[in-house]
Amino acid sequence: MHQILSQFGSNPWSLFIGAFSLLLLWGATRVLEWAWLMPRRLERAIREQGLCGTVYRSLAGDLKEIIRLNKEARAMPMQFSHDIAPRISPFQYRSIKQFGKLSFTWFGPNPRITVMDSGLVREILSNKYGHFEKQRFSRLGQLLAAGLANHEGEKWAKHRRILNPAFQVEKLKRMLPAFSICCSELVDRWENSVGTDESFELDIWPEMQNLTGDVISRAAFGSSYHEGRRIFQLQTEQVECFTKAVPTLFIPFNWYLPTKNNKRMKQIAREVQTLLMGILAKREKAIRNGEATEDDLLGLLLESNMSEMEQNGISDFSLGLTIEEVIEECKLFYFAGQETTSVLLTWTLVVLSMHPEWQEKAREEVLQHFGRDKPDFDGLSRLKIVSMILYEVLRLYPPVVALSRRTYKTTQLGDVTIPPGVHLHLPILFIHHDPDIWGPESTEFKPTRFAEGISKATKNGQSAFFPFGWGPRICIGQNFALLEAKLGLSMILQHFKFELSENYQHAPQIVIFTVHPQHGAPIKFHRL
Repeated sequence: MHQILSQFGSNPWSLFIGAFSLLLLWGATRVLEWAWLMPRRLERAIREQGLCGTVYRSLAGDLKEIIRLNKEARAMPMQFSHDIAPRISPFQYRSIKQFGKLSFTWFGPNPRITVMDSGLVREILSNKYGHFEKQRFSRLGQLLAAGLANHEGEKWAKHRRILNPAFQVEKLKRMLPAFSICCSELVDRWENSVGTDESFELDIWPEMQNLTGDVISRAAFGSSYHEGRRIFQLQTEQVECFTKAVPTLFIPFNWYLPTKNNKRMKQIAREVQTLLMGILAKREKAIRNGEATEDDLLGLLLESNMSEMEQNGISDFSLGLTIEEVIEECKLFYFAGQETTSVLLTWTLVVLSMHPEWQEKAREEVLQHFGRDKPDFDGLSRLKIVSMILYEVLRLYPPVVALSRRTYKTTQLGDVTIPPGVHLHLPILFIHHDPDIWGPESTEFKPTRFAEGISKATKNGQSAFFPFGWGPRICIGQNFALLEAKLGLSMILQHFKFELSENYQHAPQIVIFTVHPQHGAPIKFHRL
């Protein structure tokens, strides 16, 4: 020991300083590898495959340019057109034009290959050979929602197996009364707004958010509806907070930054967890006392969870999905269920205001099937024109504009060999607007393209319709969302004609991953 100390002089602090210096050197080496050496190696490997793209210059990647172009695009509304890709994602639009449909850009130090070939997209999403993995949410993203969407492997398979029964068609039928109550309350409230000229004007964006929040609250929590409403309000605020945090997501340890926004996100997460714990505790107690489960998503989830445990000989409630896991799935119900359908209904009403001839066709079909009566499940499943309209809106204004995966080992994709650690960007919006797939009218509203079904909607019979994803990880709630949208649209068509307000500005923008109207969506309604 004396010999070691003598090497650092008589001061014992010299040993500490030496160790600390080595630690700093090790940390600096790791940072250099992560922030510069690894990105440059990946860039060389990708360019050797013949791909073109932007040059990696800094830790921020292309983020600065993305922010600049987004700011320019959002400064002014656009013409009444469905060619929204240049405004929604101007940097991506420019990159595809400049480098091609198979090219790369940078999100922080991570290369991101854009893949627009629908066959390759299906291959990636089906993940037949297990070469691709879903990118996990950041720590801040997990405060918003995690659950099934954030799991891989056996854990994902277990969660999907337990959740599947709650979204089967027969179970959705039992939720229709909850949907109907919320839609009836919306229509009644609107009818009370009618002026002396039998018309009124309102911004339907917050209206649709409130409607779908009410639906998910009733459908997910049944008798705990009012507690669910509070969760909806908190989750809505969480979306706003997360949007503010997006520019910092590439920064290491951004979770620990003591910003006001980060603190508020964590506070909201704790409050949501407390509310959900209270709801779950009451429901678990009822199940243990032998009371029948309710026909809501939570009841069906807990029923499926209990069935899973019984099949495996497990008696402890916590050994199926834990309470924490059930809470995460409930948060995902809120974020995915409420967000997807509110976006779909908003853009459907906007588009039908732009195309009144299709609004009339849809209304005639609804009145033919239901008259003034409340729509029923079987009748909703027979609405062909309404279904065509919803599909076309999902094509033009997909709720989620892009999906992503990551390679974790060297992977062959078509003619290209991709090294591990590369992000794959699947731009659903751009694929849905691609004239090579959908024909020269690709950015026009043309519901007749779906007249013979989804499989025959494209120019060459390509399967290129991905509003809910594809493959084993296709959105589990797609039937829930479409049923809710059909019912809501049908009841609005039964009672009102509508047109765009003079105050409407066509300005779609991305908020997190979904397409929102930047300046709201004011519409003028006329009572029938």
